[in-house]
Amino acid sequence: MHHGKWSVLVAIVVMVAGCSRAPQAIDNAALSNDQDGTNWPAFGRTFGEGHYSPLTQVNTDTVKRLGLAWSLDLDVTNSISAPLAIDGVVYLGAGHGVIHAVEAKSGKLLWRYDAKAPEAAGEKMRVAWGIRGIAFWKGRVYAGTTDGRLIALNAKDGTLAWSVQTVDPKDGATITGAPRAFNGKIVIGFSGEDFGLLRGYVTAYDAETGKQAWRFFLVPGKPGTKDGAASDDVMEMAAKTWTGEWWKWGGGGGAWNAMTYDPEFNRLYIGTGNGTPMNWKIRSPEGGDNLFIASVVAVDADTGHYAWHYQTAPGDSWDYDSATDMTLATLKIDGKPRKVMLHAAKNGFIYVIDRENGKLISAEKLGTVTWADHIDLETGKPVMVPGAKYEEKPILLWPSFQAVHHWTPQSFSPLTGYVYEPTLEMPAEFGDVGVAIKHFNPQPNPPETTGLSLGSGDVPADAGHSVLKAWDPIAKRVVWQVETPGISNGGTLATAGSLVFEGLADGYLHAYSAVDGKDLWSFFAGVAVTGVPITYSVEGRQYVTITAGPLGGSTAGFGAISARWGWDPRVHPRRLLTFVLDGTAKLPPTPPRKPAVPLYGAEFKVDAHKVALGEQEYPKCVLCHGMGVVAGGIAPDLRASPVALSREAFNHVVRDGSLLTRGMPRFAELSDEQLESLQHFFRQRARDSLTAQADAKSAPLP
Repeated sequence: MHHGKWSVLVAIVVMVAGCSRAPQAIDNAALSNDQDGTNWPAFGRTFGEGHYSPLTQVNTDTVKRLGLAWSLDLDVTNSISAPLAIDGVVYLGAGHGVIHAVEAKSGKLLWRYDAKAPEAAGEKMRVAWGIRGIAFWKGRVYAGTTDGRLIALNAKDGTLAWSVQTVDPKDGATITGAPRAFNGKIVIGFSGEDFGLLRGYVTAYDAETGKQAWRFFLVPGKPGTKDGAASDDVMEMAAKTWTGEWWKWGGGGGAWNAMTYDPEFNRLYIGTGNGTPMNWKIRSPEGGDNLFIASVVAVDADTGHYAWHYQTAPGDSWDYDSATDMTLATLKIDGKPRKVMLHAAKNGFIYVIDRENGKLISAEKLGTVTWADHIDLETGKPVMVPGAKYEEKPILLWPSFQAVHHWTPQSFSPLTGYVYEPTLEMPAEFGDVGVAIKHFNPQPNPPETTGLSLGSGDVPADAGHSVLKAWDPIAKRVVWQVETPGISNGGTLATAGSLVFEGLADGYLHAYSAVDGKDLWSFFAGVAVTGVPITYSVEGRQYVTITAGPLGGSTAGFGAISARWGWDPRVHPRRLLTFVLDGTAKLPPTPPRKPAVPLYGAEFKVDAHKVALGEQEYPKCVLCHGMGVVAGGIAPDLRASPVALSREAFNHVVRDGSLLTRGMPRFAELSDEQLESLQHFFRQRARDSLTAQADAKSAPLP
């Protein structure tokens, strides 16, 4: 009897101690556990990157009872995306490097760590989108920052454990993607090859100390040079697929988003970006596949040594990269189970690839694709249409550089066998008219950096649309689809409750039937809900959490097609939303959607010559303030901003950097004449917009 009492006491002590140490338990075993949905400990929940939960409390029958548990508005200036949930705490990376810990039951902020990334980033802020996600390993939260650091924070209190600079602070490399954790290592890539002369690589660091474990370069450097990297022995092979003096341009191939660890083969799969410059005539003038851009590259997880690769867009010339989801699954193909990867590349095809050897199993069009007729299953290469590489003249192609499927995550349900894909239908013209190819001189603006003749005018509101698709990878067909508004649809979450969650640009979060796509539940969030949904359990109750805020990322820079929603980053919040069955919380007061109203500024005398000069300067601003000076959500609409009417205020913001901490980069190099020309350009665009509106309504101008 006495012995029994002690046994019970010891069991209780062990149980309590286990709970208090629970965050320490996030390791390979936890990240491989597909059956326990209590936590959401990684970007895609488990190593398989399936964005799938086995929880069933919220299901097709009960979802109608789903209500808001709490919301938390956050003081950040950029988009917020993919949270984690571990032992009753939600962890979130937001803005350019601000990490939060929030009590999952109540929404109480437990701690906040600000990496002060805008202050450190300098000119990198001009091409920075903000971070998309974070990682967790044995009691620490890991995050990248816009200025290129990888930081480790103690999960208990948010104190800094270590910090390492992973990129050259002087080049254009920034971090946007989520780190991945495995085998006691944290791995991170970087982005920025669209706007700078960069050579992509991925680096693994010791999770405990921050010491570099290995680095893998993704494109070859100058012939005859060694980097002391894990990829040195394969760079000679890769270099044979390049021509000209590619190393002068960096080459590209950055791993800006997706990476997947495969514990069954102890490999890391790296999804790589486009070439730099995008124009192949500059980058590799005699052609060539240009390994390893637009590829999936498999490396040994312990050493970083090359295992295999599969290239989705050889010699990529359209920004059709492969930095999108790589989901692991076992599928029965031709009567036999195959360990496969499900990969919807930006080029519009969805691939099923054998994970053991990288061999292609199938490749089908996921949406409208005109650049290639099909993928040759024998060679694994696309069969391109004539003129697709704009050899002699521009060509209109589907998809645009925004892809059919972009970074917002797909999900995979082992119950239905379907992949749930956020997709986009929109074309773009590709060409290089007006680009001085033989005397290319890259500048830190999109047109000069890419080597393509990109348009700068507004994009009509009806230029594209999005579709949520349920794809059967065995039958190789769309099972069901739902038309979704706009071009900025969010990521998907699939659950064993036979549900698929997705948030949309119009401000509504939806729950669809995983079987047939029926819309079973929706909630208006008061702002765009284009984040990444997760679900987890606390004390026996299932919660669903998603981030929301004005549109972010590249689609928000597309002018009227994004501005149509009327989200304003100055008045609409970035918020964290959490739902539970029978939740009764209410959203805080939120301003209604309101499209920007251009200011006429009658006292401002517009000079046509200065307008023309300002239009030449505007590419510096287009990524955030929108094509055609029509902002979609990242930054204020400059047609409607009173700041642009005042010389003193405009100089203070643009050249002096008074709003740097709020995400507005400093442009100290601009002269008085350049700043003045921008003011004239903005005023003319405002008046053009007012004239168009007046013509449409037959109303007089102010």
